Amino acid sequence: MQQIPTTLLRRYDLHRLIPSRFAEDEDSVLAPIADDAHHLHELFELDNASNRRLLAESDRLPGIGIDELVFGIPHFRVINAAFTYPRPEGSRFNGPERGAWYCSFELETALAEVIFHKTVEYAEINFFHDSVRYQLYLADFSSEFHDLRLFENQLLYLDPQSYQDSQLLAGQLLEAGSLGLIYPSVRKSDGANLCCFRPALVGDVRKTDRFELTWSGDKVATITKGI
Repeated sequence: MQQIPTTLLRRYDLHRLIPSRFAEDEDSVLAPIADDAHHLHELFELDNASNRRLLAESDRLPGIGIDELVFGIPHFRVINAAFTYPRPEGSRFNGPERGAWYCSFELETALAEVIFHKTVEYAEINFFHDSVRYQLYLADFSSEFHDLRLFENQLLYLDPQSYQDSQLLAGQLLEAGSLGLIYPSVRKSDGANLCCFRPALVGDVRKTDRFELTWSGDKVATITKGI
């Protein structure tokens, strides 16, 4: 861990795509199953009881404390959700207990990352007929991050199939106070990503474009901008 160099990153407009149904100002995913406004309110009450972001913001989630979350800034709920809703199996540089803000230096890399993971999901059920809308968020960073691009043995942590070693590394770095990792994209040649460990470092988050990804019978997704 000590051998991984650090880089002072000062960069604007790093790209993060999330499904539009989870974006702020979108209609609730509960709305289509509600009979009326009263029923929708009851569904909200039920959902809030198990909402991981709300639990974390009440200091009741073990993976991250309320002192690390952010409040009162634009899109703070989107920022906090990235850290409180990890995948059940974790991701490349986080385990199942605590998420991170993953973003890409290039828009093409961000698209390649989400297309890869959605295609894996469809391959598991052998069904490639779907459309998913994504909201693009941009954020700025000015902090010192560990940089796998400068690490001689970087491939140990960039396994295309396994996150075991990379999650172990991330846990060690997080415990040692690391702010996050810059790393080469596994899904886009010459692309680069940032995994930010700390909510407070995700600066000036703003919504920009929307994209629709469509699969029409095979593993190749069609990208449409501005849906």
